[in-house]
Amino acid sequence: MATQRTLSIIKPDATRRNLTGKINAKFEDAGLRIVAQKRIKLTMEQAGKFYEVHAERPFYGELCEFMASEPVVVQVLEGEDAILKNREVMGATNPADAAPGTIRAEFAESVGENSVHGSDAPDTAAEEIAYFFSGLELVG
Repeated sequence: MATQRTLSIIKPDATRRNLTGKINAKFEDAGLRIVAQKRIKLTMEQAGKFYEVHAERPFYGELCEFMASEPVVVQVLEGEDAILKNREVMGATNPADAAPGTIRAEFAESVGENSVHGSDAPDTAAEEIAYFFSGLELVG
């Protein structure tokens, strides 16, 4: 196992309901450390750039509008196999398929408003972290 870093976003549906602390407790209870964190309000342009990999998909516009609708918490999680661990803690994208006790099983409102985002691979994690944080902001 290797120590990794991964990007986590607490999405607008969760920040609106004041779930940041409960969600972060789940990450920390799973052995992940928060090594960078900030609350921001994305513009449509920023959301579009971040999610441009999905630009050809039918949900792209709706996703960007949602992500720019209210503040989000962007953060970097660190730990042993952090990418996989984060994805396990988040649960399946569809909350109906998410395992009990996962973030999405407990907090997601729908497939689209599913409370959290997490990087899916080491290369993606590096790109996503760099999108929101400079090296000086990573203080693990």
